[in-house]
Amino acid sequence: MDTDTLKTLQEVATGGSFAAVARARGVDPSNVSRTVAQAEAQLGFRLFQRSTRAVQPTEAGALYLARIAPLLEELDQARDAAAQVVAQPAGRVRLTASVAFGTEVIVPLLPGLRAALPEVSLEMVLSDENVDLLAGQIDIALRLAPAPKGDLISVKLMDTGYRVVASQDYLARHGRPTGPQDLSAHEVLRMTLPDHRAQWQFRRDGVTAAVPVSGPLLMSNVLALRAAACAGLGPALLADWLVAEDLAAGRLVDLFPGHAVAASGFETAAWLLYPSRAYLPRKVRVVIDYLRGALG
Repeated sequence: MDTDTLKTLQEVATGGSFAAVARARGVDPSNVSRTVAQAEAQLGFRLFQRSTRAVQPTEAGALYLARIAPLLEELDQARDAAAQVVAQPAGRVRLTASVAFGTEVIVPLLPGLRAALPEVSLEMVLSDENVDLLAGQIDIALRLAPAPKGDLISVKLMDTGYRVVASQDYLARHGRPTGPQDLSAHEVLRMTLPDHRAQWQFRRDGVTAAVPVSGPLLMSNVLALRAAACAGLGPALLADWLVAEDLAAGRLVDLFPGHAVAASGFETAAWLLYPSRAYLPRKVRVVIDYLRGALG
């Protein structure tokens, strides 16, 4: 049985469905189903119990998959060790990030990454949902949050913060707030997230205040929220990395530069996460190192 078949079996066990493995591999689910059936015929026992909701290893299948997992990892290590001697890092790396962070922060880094790692193929899975790394066959995740918890290895890329911004046109029509409390008199632009829509937090000289906010426009995407702010529809609470160029170009104005601002918590950062494992493929490691160097 070839190693690609064994890896397919391992991926089915992790992903819990033929469809998930097929999406990650870019093939038809029938291709994955056929590979599993051929492996079972060759082995002489059933590896998985199929149902309309999930695919689960049988008792024999779980035992078999547990025994081949370290062997596959050893093969990857052997190949990677040899590749370091004769060639550049190569292969596909799957990375997930939010739509906005991927678009605004990671995409501008791609020319440099492609030049530095020409043999590495990067597949970006941009989603505002937290994609499951194991089920989605993801090598690297970029998350914006307080210090993450769980079994994943985490590396801080950069501290992040928020600013309350508005366009020059909006301020000319409605006046500039003299302090955070004045926002209660403005129709602000809000995210649909629960901790963004009712009040915003402000901190100055060690004193924190919560300011109630309201407005008729709510949006689920920060790129749309930034566009609405630039269009003069109201003040918005947006991440500093998202509005840095707009502030520099004068499209937006930082209303409270002397305050730290947050929706809920002030301690936020961009984190790089990857599965906890004894062996990290070289292709993944070099992408991690590149992102740390570019953003750290």
